[in-house]
Amino acid sequence: MSYRTVHIGGQGEIEEKKSRFIATVHPVASETEALDFLAATRKKYWDARHNCYAYTIGSHSELQRCSDDGEPGGTAGRPILNVLLHEEIHNCIVVVTRYFGGTLLGTGGLVRAYQTAAKEGLAHSVIVERKTGCKLTIYTDYNYVGKLQFLIAEEKAAVLDSRYTDTVELDVILPLADVSRFSEKVTEATGARAKFRTGDPIEYAEADGEVILFREDC
Repeated sequence: MSYRTVHIGGQGEIEEKKSRFIATVHPVASETEALDFLAATRKKYWDARHNCYAYTIGSHSELQRCSDDGEPGGTAGRPILNVLLHEEIHNCIVVVTRYFGGTLLGTGGLVRAYQTAAKEGLAHSVIVERKTGCKLTIYTDYNYVGKLQFLIAEEKAAVLDSRYTDTVELDVILPLADVSRFSEKVTEATGARAKFRTGDPIEYAEADGEVILFREDC
């Protein structure tokens, strides 16, 4: 299973007929975290006319909430939520703060403004694909390092760590469904001379070439 989520939240801003729309994005793992972040954002922008929001919790967006916060019904919260659902972003809250510029935008204008602001906030965030994988430690000798490095690159496995002593130990992580096939290829490439140690399933993602682990490996 894999799903898109926010690793590092960001902020984006647009202006529409002198109204400022500031979208703040934040990763959350529970409704409590979402509500705490909403309260902090409202405190930060205490002088704004509206702090509209939407959030989704769960790998299948099992929990969804949104609010227009005083805007005409269906013109703010739902458009923000629709952006999250369309982009398939999970475990995330987006709060769009509006400073009223004195000109009414109409329902269509509000929908477009809140959607555009939400997209701008996501564009300034780091979005990752969170996957269920497995850490695999490979033990081998120096004769097979080149073949293993080629195979790791070919299979797009991520290297977590490497240790070069009298032998070579490589820690890699890859999607759970690929572990068996990858192990067979390593066995074939090394003439069955490589040994393995397989860890428990772990959720991870990759961002800018770095591996992010979401819980400790056992």
